[in-house]
Amino acid sequence: MLNKKTAVGLFTTFALVMASHSILAKTQEKLSAQARGLEISKEAKSRDIGWVDNTSDMTMRLRNKQGQESIREIKTKTLELLDDGDKSLTIFNKPRDVKGTSFLSFSHAVGNDDQWLYLPSLKRVKRISSRNKSGPFMGSEFSFEDLSSFEIEKYNYNYLGDEVVNDLDSFMVEQFPVDENSGYTRRIVWLDKAEYRVQKIDFYDRKNALLKTLSYSNYKQYLDKYWRADSAEMINHQSGKSTELQWQNYTFKTGLVDGDFNKNTLKRAR
Repeated sequence: MLNKKTAVGLFTTFALVMASHSILAKTQEKLSAQARGLEISKEAKSRDIGWVDNTSDMTMRLRNKQGQESIREIKTKTLELLDDGDKSLTIFNKPRDVKGTSFLSFSHAVGNDDQWLYLPSLKRVKRISSRNKSGPFMGSEFSFEDLSSFEIEKYNYNYLGDEVVNDLDSFMVEQFPVDENSGYTRRIVWLDKAEYRVQKIDFYDRKNALLKTLSYSNYKQYLDKYWRADSAEMINHQSGKSTELQWQNYTFKTGLVDGDFNKNTLKRAR
């Protein structure tokens, strides 16, 4: 018969073994979720490769907390780079007070993005500091950071499960920015299982509080492969403001080249 001291020892050993197994199981579960989140994100990225370049006309509708609106008309141009992040040029055509304003962004898979803003009222090109990437873009609810192309290396991942969004069965993937200058602690992204299109993104601020939600709608397919949304809305839950984007006249493989995306041409961008 076991004495009391031996029994306590055996019980302690058993408890330690069980705790060790529990920790190991939780660690394996966490690693599995991380791998699954990365796998889903890679699949989404792989389905949107090969479009070369595109242009579109965009309407930006700004709404304040009282529902008052202002509208801007914009031209966008994007060049796909397979060995790095994409290059994009955004040109404001209307209204008159922002006409001629242009924004150039070189996204990078690793390291800080390069971004420049030309303000015709000042007649100069302003470089956007990586420390200011969380600032609002032209008074909208989109930050400069939001305008970068999605690159796998920009985040760490975690799979949260499945949920129905926009009547579509979707994956929920948590993304943690690796850039210390990011304005977000994390994003939760919903991608539909059928086509891996982003349906919704929740953005959490540096205090890990829900800041904004971006919702996409009315997807259309181009070149029998590439999906683009006709509209998107970014709602700021903390300020009550929102920004709606609507795209028209998408064209692909238009012949854009690297020289069309140059900070020296920002002043005469059309």
